[in-house]
Amino acid sequence: MPLADAAETGLKIVIVGGFGVGKTTLVRSVSEIRPLNTEEVMTQAGAGVDDVAGLRNKSTTTVAFDFGRISLNEQTVLYLFGAPGQERFWFLWDRLFSGTLGAVVLVDTRRMADSWYAIDRLEYHGTPFVVAVNRFDEDGSRFSLDEIRQALDLPEDVPLVDCDARLRDSGKNVLITLVDHLYQQALAREMTA
Repeated sequence: MPLADAAETGLKIVIVGGFGVGKTTLVRSVSEIRPLNTEEVMTQAGAGVDDVAGLRNKSTTTVAFDFGRISLNEQTVLYLFGAPGQERFWFLWDRLFSGTLGAVVLVDTRRMADSWYAIDRLEYHGTPFVVAVNRFDEDGSRFSLDEIRQALDLPEDVPLVDCDARLRDSGKNVLITLVDHLYQQALAREMTA
């Protein structure tokens, strides 16, 4: 859908998380435009650098960021930036967070420790975020959201939802949860001002 001439507000949203968690897939599934992505085929040069344990069929990786767009209404649009998940690209994150209204931390319960850095950086920058658990078919553990909240030491006020990054409606639900969270935070600030 073409962006209307009347669009007045562009909101920057960053999608972060560990390597192979589904950030590119999420941006692709919800974007109303053909997403810009910087995926490249993984090569032997990345062997021993990028930990692919538990990532069945992982053959490409994001080397800069993904970009997509979704309109909330005729006047408001979300600009989606998917950050690369490998540690060697974390230096990009602080710059990518500049001007960000909010973020989605995408979590894979098979590699939950990979979520810590994303949560830490967002908290450091004071960036509001939600956590979305990308449920993979081959994840036999099926931890409950309460167990995941406890494992990640997430405060109760941080929204935590299940998702399947491959499905547009599921991805849209994650973004709606984030926008609702940002709205509630803005209302709370208004009440205390």
